[in-house]
Amino acid sequence: MSRRPFELLIFDWDGTLIDSIGTIVACTQAAVADLGLDPIADEAIRNTVGLGLRETVEALLPHADQVLYDRLREAYFEHWVRTYAERPPLFVGAEETLSRLRRAGFLLAVATGKSRRGLERDMDRVGTRELFAATRTVDEAPSKPHPGMVLDLLDDLGIEAKEALVIGDTSYDLRMATSAGTQSLGVSTGSHSCEQLAEYRPMACLSSVLELPEWLKSPEARTQVP
Repeated sequence: MSRRPFELLIFDWDGTLIDSIGTIVACTQAAVADLGLDPIADEAIRNTVGLGLRETVEALLPHADQVLYDRLREAYFEHWVRTYAERPPLFVGAEETLSRLRRAGFLLAVATGKSRRGLERDMDRVGTRELFAATRTVDEAPSKPHPGMVLDLLDDLGIEAKEALVIGDTSYDLRMATSAGTQSLGVSTGSHSCEQLAEYRPMACLSSVLELPEWLKSPEARTQVP
């Protein structure tokens, strides 16, 4: 991968690197049931994965007040820690792909709607912490699609927007990238399909991050789209 088309690759976490969408949906449903609320369609929950928890609650329960938000947040984290936190694996081959990209000279980073505590727990559990030069969570920056996470990472690592590529599975990732002035790349392993992502003009949509090393060597990766 000589003459890299990008210097920095910024990855989403859930649905892009880690196979967690199903567990997030199940955990949300468990929290909703605990509070005696009406069931929420699984697809509606899937479509919010990638947002911060507050933004998720606002989307799913737009009339929720602060008291209900606090109760739901507490129930969600209780179920996550007790039942779901140890379940989601990295997608098969993801660690090897990340290591390959690091060896090729790319800087790697994460921008995620998870909490800092949640991301740190996941990274320690799957053993990927040392692969990333920097990370940002919803605890340190506004929720996607706000560009704050990406802008912070660019500033921290001394990278220009044109030198960075955001890789994610949701429209929130791609909209974040556009607002930050970076290119984006979709993957279809998470919440949104390639057909859904196409509206937001990613450079391409891959079936998984495993295809990323080869795509980065392709002429398509060197075509900068305004």
